[in-house]
Amino acid sequence: MELSGKVAIVTGSGRGLGLAYAKALSAAGASVVVNDVDRAAVDEAVAALPGPAVGVTAAVGDSESADRLVAAAVESFGRLDILVTNAGILRDRVLWKMTDDDFDEVIRVHLRGTFTCARAAAVRMREQGEGGRIILISSPAGQRGNFGQTNYAAAKAGIAAMARTWAMELARNEITVNAVVPVATTAMTRTIPAFAPLIEESERTGEPLPAWVRRDEGLGSVDDVTGLVVFLASGASRGITGQAIGVGGDRLALWAHPREKSVAFRDGGWSAAAIAAGWASGFGSDLETYGIPAPKPPVPQEQGASAPSAGPGAQGQGSAGPGAGSGIGA
Repeated sequence: MELSGKVAIVTGSGRGLGLAYAKALSAAGASVVVNDVDRAAVDEAVAALPGPAVGVTAAVGDSESADRLVAAAVESFGRLDILVTNAGILRDRVLWKMTDDDFDEVIRVHLRGTFTCARAAAVRMREQGEGGRIILISSPAGQRGNFGQTNYAAAKAGIAAMARTWAMELARNEITVNAVVPVATTAMTRTIPAFAPLIEESERTGEPLPAWVRRDEGLGSVDDVTGLVVFLASGASRGITGQAIGVGGDRLALWAHPREKSVAFRDGGWSAAAIAAGWASGFGSDLETYGIPAPKPPVPQEQGASAPSAGPGAQGQGSAGPGAGSGIGA
């Protein structure tokens, strides 16, 4: 995938997923603006990229930081073509223990930071008049909720909603906006109870994650998720906009947008009594699940038994990976 002549900003790219995105975009030919709150991390990341790069040490969230990032791209490389909003923090606590500061800090970096950076980028891209790519980083927690992550889940759900909204608003300018829903072994995913033991065991032994984790759960390394970002940043993704796309391990998935699942009608409208009378036999028989399900290791086959085959390349029904299966909580 060729990105020569393109200029990208990647927020939160001093380490982890952000650094992986920056390296992949740079390897594809893009000039990159690296961003992090840690100056040392920024300097190390800039030095690690294979192509032209500059660094901006700033905490995203306010308009000033967003404007600095766009200015760095324009002053250093003459333009801006790609924005990846990856910066984020965690302040995990259950609802009754979460403080105002816990909530506000996460919303400020994830949600407000995405808004201010995307707004600044959109202004510049519209002035250039040559289209652009805005890639927002969401999470399975934003698609399904996650225990202890009120702030993070709310922010990531909002980011997916902003992608759909901005896809409409920027369509005339040929600026695509998509949300990426990555699952990878990072400092953040290590805090998710469903995946922490698997990651710890892999790091302890030096062995890769099991094949069933990479495929069925869609969990792999940070490098496994970069291909989607490069694709969405390229001309090959022309016309793809307003989507939430999951990636991780050996898995690529298109998330469904929220939509009405079941509809019922009643002449004269619905009273509380009418809803109660019809709920069990109607909507109540097929409620939605919620929460990121715990990993499900494969059941060992009895000796001599063979598993049924679904055919080459088949995808089993009901195996929807992290954030898309049944289960409550995490």
